[in-house]
Amino acid sequence: MNMFLGLDPGLALLRQRAPSEELDYGFVMDCLKSYKNPRVKLHHLLKIGGLIRVKKGIYIFGTHFARGSYSVEVLANMIYGPSYVSLEWACQYHRLIPERVTVITSVTTQRRKQFQTPIGLFTYDHLALDAYSNGVKLATLSESQHALIACKEKALIDLLVVRRGAFSSYKHFKETLFEDLRVEEEDVASFNLELLQAIYTARPHSATMYLIQLKEKL
Repeated sequence: MNMFLGLDPGLALLRQRAPSEELDYGFVMDCLKSYKNPRVKLHHLLKIGGLIRVKKGIYIFGTHFARGSYSVEVLANMIYGPSYVSLEWACQYHRLIPERVTVITSVTTQRRKQFQTPIGLFTYDHLALDAYSNGVKLATLSESQHALIACKEKALIDLLVVRRGAFSSYKHFKETLFEDLRVEEEDVASFNLELLQAIYTARPHSATMYLIQLKEKL
């Protein structure tokens, strides 16, 4: 039995060839190049709900045509870059904070931006280049889905630096960490001290300095 029976042939081809659920314009146009006007065909697929436009040039399969789950982390990397997922979303991803996060948060060396999309709000906060790369990894989310995401140490430091700014004292830092953000001591105890020191060396900040001091005491 043909699983694509009755399915729009252009959409069937996309579903057959796409390595994952997240598609870019170049890939879609390549798949539809046999059509007289691939852009008209793309518009048709959007109209019938075969594809959903997340942002101009970025698509996912429509609800009734998806083969699996799309990744908001992969999409976050695609929507605006260079960027990596961090801040609240990455802290939730690493289970550092108890609150449920609904905004997909990233940092970038570019201008601060946000994008309201059919699948949610994506925000991008600016971070200086020398503070950007330490502690960022290419995470494997599935066999075909990979995204740049801050490791747990980097995600927390980014959150403290971007959202809270400088800390006036070690006491102030601990109150913010344990009372406001409700991070657990055991999580901090598991942090990689060498990585914290590398992040601090690249871009000294009171948040990183106090986090190192705390880690050394736990």
